[in-house]
Amino acid sequence: MDIFTQALLGSAVAQLGAKKSEIKIATFIGCIAGILADADIFIQSANDPLLFLDYHRHFTHAIAFIPIGALIGALVCWPFVRKNINFSRLYFFAFLGYLLSGVLDAFTGYGTHLLLPFSDDRIAANLISIIDPIFTLSLLVGVIGNIKFKSKKITIYSLIFCAIYLIIAYIQQDQATNIQYEIAKKRGHVIEKSIVKPTLGNIVLWRSIYLYQDKYYIDAIRVGLSNDKIYQGETVKRVILDNNFSTIDSTSQLYQDIRRFQTFSNNYIAFDPRDQSILGDIRYSMLPISANPLWGITINPNNSDEHTPYLTMRKHNEKLRQQYIGMVLGEDIN
Repeated sequence: MDIFTQALLGSAVAQLGAKKSEIKIATFIGCIAGILADADIFIQSANDPLLFLDYHRHFTHAIAFIPIGALIGALVCWPFVRKNINFSRLYFFAFLGYLLSGVLDAFTGYGTHLLLPFSDDRIAANLISIIDPIFTLSLLVGVIGNIKFKSKKITIYSLIFCAIYLIIAYIQQDQATNIQYEIAKKRGHVIEKSIVKPTLGNIVLWRSIYLYQDKYYIDAIRVGLSNDKIYQGETVKRVILDNNFSTIDSTSQLYQDIRRFQTFSNNYIAFDPRDQSILGDIRYSMLPISANPLWGITINPNNSDEHTPYLTMRKHNEKLRQQYIGMVLGEDIN
């Protein structure tokens, strides 16, 4: 999730192991340790634009890396707190702060290498968006409340609320998945591959993507308390490496970069409808009914011996914002 939420979660968990006299220092150490896993975003290369995709949410997010990550966190904090705490206690708080960083990211849709080095699979539960105000606010209330009133119960209640929120998200996702299958059934389709993921900032509106006969069908599904609503979206032809890139040398750098992007996107790849020279990750779009990807890579066979550029396409306008808000609220959209 976003770095602010990671910091709050680290602080909250560290507070659980603190005495009343240690609340503030545990909060600080947990905050620093909680964001360290995302330091992997700095693994970048000017010569290889896709390097950060290979290593973001990689080994620093693995469960096996927690003791090492906690040690790094403790060493980072040591110069600031050494006069107030011994190193063993410092490491304990750093361990607690780092403990759930990778686990939290695994609940999102981006994909986290949680089981390295035993498995290279990306784990993505698709239960919560990378930004969710309700989830973040509950952590904030717990952390600040504990600092002010020195009551561990406040932190515990906020973490329980977060756990319940994830359970509700699972129920919502399950309902959206059932609706997805009903949509496909009504169209006479048999789903070959599918994903249902929350849209930005909520667990009410879900982006549905499924594969049928080499096409991805995209819809938005609003799961409400009393009634559900379906917003029919766009369709895009999937990209198959052996078919679409048969003229590109499989040993070339371009082809290898296409394979890397395919792996990162869990094979949810298609050409950008706005520009057929861009291969996009269709899991993400500004609108949940759109086939326009948020990011992609440029396909230029004339430069097949060079690394391909990585592009982000996050332009939005008032109309898109109003459409999105309208779908979240269950309104009809134009």
